[in-house]
Amino acid sequence: MITTIKKSLRLLLLVAVLGSCSKQNGFGPNYKDYNPGNTPVVITNAVDYRPGPTVTVSLAGDSSITMVLSIPASSGRTIKEITKVATAGSYVAIQSTGITGFYNVPVIPGTGTTVTFKTSIAQYFVNNPKSTANPAATANAELALKFYFRVTLDDGSVIYPTPVRVLVLS
Repeated sequence: MITTIKKSLRLLLLVAVLGSCSKQNGFGPNYKDYNPGNTPVVITNAVDYRPGPTVTVSLAGDSSITMVLSIPASSGRTIKEITKVATAGSYVAIQSTGITGFYNVPVIPGTGTTVTFKTSIAQYFVNNPKSTANPAATANAELALKFYFRVTLDDGSVIYPTPVRVLVLS
């Protein structure tokens, strides 16, 4: 009899604990740090998703990095500009209200539903000096920091798209 009561109490406690849990959204507990906005932004020249959009750059030649950001024409919006660019490991840098920590580029105007950001491996390392945490670019490896964008639409709304990774090829 006492064993049955103990088992029942354990079961009741388990049900109470599970019932008090709340379902987290798909982005985890730090969802507030990621605000994709109501208009999705796609990196149209992404070659892979590792898990985020990934563009490639070659060590040979001019080593230019290009990222084409686009919103659906059906959204009824146009891209006014890329207001800020940051290279970092999290959204904290791009969502900062400060004036430091951003990639050193002027505002990049959009054209309709697209805007193109261009830089190079050399410029990446001017903005992010080589260190243990940010080693030199090597073939078949991603740059250590991802690119984060603050995109402003024609109505003044701001979107923070998914960060973009850069895979360095030989």
